[in-house]
Amino acid sequence: MKTLDGNAVRTQRTRQRILAESLRLFNEGGEANITTGMIAQALGISPGNLYYHFRNKEEIVEQLFAQFAERMDVEPDIAGDAPGVIEDLWLYLHLTFEAIWEFRFLYRNLDDLLARNRRLRASFNRIAERKYKGIVSLCEAMVRARAMRASDEEIRTLARNVLVVATYWLNFDSLRERHEGGGRGLGQGAYQVMSLVAPYLVGAARRHLGELSRGYIEESRTD
Repeated sequence: MKTLDGNAVRTQRTRQRILAESLRLFNEGGEANITTGMIAQALGISPGNLYYHFRNKEEIVEQLFAQFAERMDVEPDIAGDAPGVIEDLWLYLHLTFEAIWEFRFLYRNLDDLLARNRRLRASFNRIAERKYKGIVSLCEAMVRARAMRASDEEIRTLARNVLVVATYWLNFDSLRERHEGGGRGLGQGAYQVMSLVAPYLVGAARRHLGELSRGYIEESRTD
């Protein structure tokens, strides 16, 4: 097995440090407000050293987007029973919102980022399409398990609505945070999405969702 020499290891570590610090600064201050000079200063390295590893800020953004795409590349597990499918959907949504939160700078400046970089726009569309298919698959599994009553068209519409809420939840939550003095966080995002699904559920699935929702509400009250 080929191993990296000392210089290659140091280079790799420096690249990872730059990416990690860039992610922190982008999330805190917004990507549009952070320059490569600010990133270099936060790391205690020269701008020239940073440019040795990344030609410009756009390349840093693209590398972070690649990490984000890897986090989002998760296929849902699908159980055979109604309560199991509900928990699969809940978990799938939480994992999605966790990835969105970790790379939240992307979503808070999404339209601008995708407008100026066609590669990112194409990649984001592929991610959205996979998520759409994953949600459709989970809904179809709930129909098969007699946990949901929905036509094919209703399922497709529901999946699109789920994507809309997931995509723009952080911006909405940020606006409410400034207005109300406190955001509700990722759990609230998943809860809002599950509320879209709830009217289509029946029997044990609906009761199980009620139990999960009550657990979330009680937990959020103690935070």
